[in-house]
Amino acid sequence: MAMAEFIDRRGFRIYHDFLDRAAQEALVGALRACLRVAPLYQPVTPRGQKMSVRMSAAGRFGWITDRRGYRYEERHPDGMAWPPIPAEVMAIWEAVADCTRAPECCLINWYGEGARMGLHQDKDEADCACPVVSVSLGDEGLFRMGNTERGGKTESVWLRSGDVVAMGGEARLKHHGVDRIRFGSSTLLPQGGRINLTLRVVT
Repeated sequence: MAMAEFIDRRGFRIYHDFLDRAAQEALVGALRACLRVAPLYQPVTPRGQKMSVRMSAAGRFGWITDRRGYRYEERHPDGMAWPPIPAEVMAIWEAVADCTRAPECCLINWYGEGARMGLHQDKDEADCACPVVSVSLGDEGLFRMGNTERGGKTESVWLRSGDVVAMGGEARLKHHGVDRIRFGSSTLLPQGGRINLTLRVVT
């Protein structure tokens, strides 16, 4: 794992090229093992809209959205327990999180062609003193960074495969999202697409 300096954008610490190609490939292999246990599924918002990303998770908890609302659950919607967070993922947290607690959830989002994630806050966690750490794999994604309150000016940056973002401190409750991906911009995933991991302390 290549240690990289970060750039600060609105309090978001962005580590470009944090993972080299070998580390990315090893991480994808570990995630494939997780998804054999807890397959990707297409979540539905409380309003009944299907999200454009597909999701799964590793760790004690997974983040769930359905007609009952947004929440963390200890089981996949199909009923199985989530697999453990891979050691390769834990090593990233330990390198950049600056937090004494270990993550309890590694949310796995898969973006296919045309998928996006609207501006949102990560605020379903009990302890917002701990950061959220995001890992990008595969196709490039246009990451938008906003403000604690909705509205106002935003700033965007392209995240490449191997980039890591730590959202702590002033950035912890700022709105953020992914406007689009450059489908086919990476050769990491044979069928294309982008994997985004977000590590969270839940309780």
